[in-house]
Amino acid sequence: MSSTGISAIVFCILFGSALSGVLLRKYLPGHHLSSEAKDTVKVAMGLVSTMTALVLGLLVAAAKGSYDTQRAEVIQLAAKTAFLDRVLEIYGTEAAESRGHLRKTLASAEERLWAASGSSEDPAVGPGKALYESLQSLVPKTDTQRALRAQAASQVTDLGQLRWLLYEQSGSSISRPLLIVVISWLAFIFLSFGLFAPNNAVTLVSLLIAAVSVAGSIFLIFELDRPFNGFIQIPPEILHRALRPM
Repeated sequence: MSSTGISAIVFCILFGSALSGVLLRKYLPGHHLSSEAKDTVKVAMGLVSTMTALVLGLLVAAAKGSYDTQRAEVIQLAAKTAFLDRVLEIYGTEAAESRGHLRKTLASAEERLWAASGSSEDPAVGPGKALYESLQSLVPKTDTQRALRAQAASQVTDLGQLRWLLYEQSGSSISRPLLIVVISWLAFIFLSFGLFAPNNAVTLVSLLIAAVSVAGSIFLIFELDRPFNGFIQIPPEILHRALRPM
């Protein structure tokens, strides 16, 4: 499900809980709505609100950390690819085939990472394997070519590790059970808001804005957790700039 769909569901749950509290108040006996009961509920919900804020902050921090890590790895992938292409260019015309495989490897990585449906290609085969084999088939004729071939082999290994790392990190970093618990806490908090809030337009608008704000934080968490699609995605132009000179 998309981040927008999930945040819309969360909004409906929270605002629905607040409206449920407003309706529930009509059927409760008066002594359940006394000032003592109201103060007790305030203290209890204050504790729940503190825990909820802490956990929400941890979820946002975890999603942002995952986003920043993968963005840095994509930049590394582009930089190492551009550097390797330059090394092969200096090596000479014998490395033309390897440069072609390198271009295909980067294009394949882009397709796998940014494709909406993902790719079933195993990163251990395909263009990456062909690049490694073509590099091993090079026969250096000078000391300079031997040094360049050794440097290129090291870069190919680093590129392979980065590709594997990005593919393995494509899963979610968010604990779904933890998120469900947080949404449940939020629903109880909004229920208590509606239970004791005065029934007027200002109150309803305030509860509406609060529900939208909290749903927005859930939207932000899921957007950051899916860095290769959505509104807050890692720009594919990072790899395009490396592909352009190749």
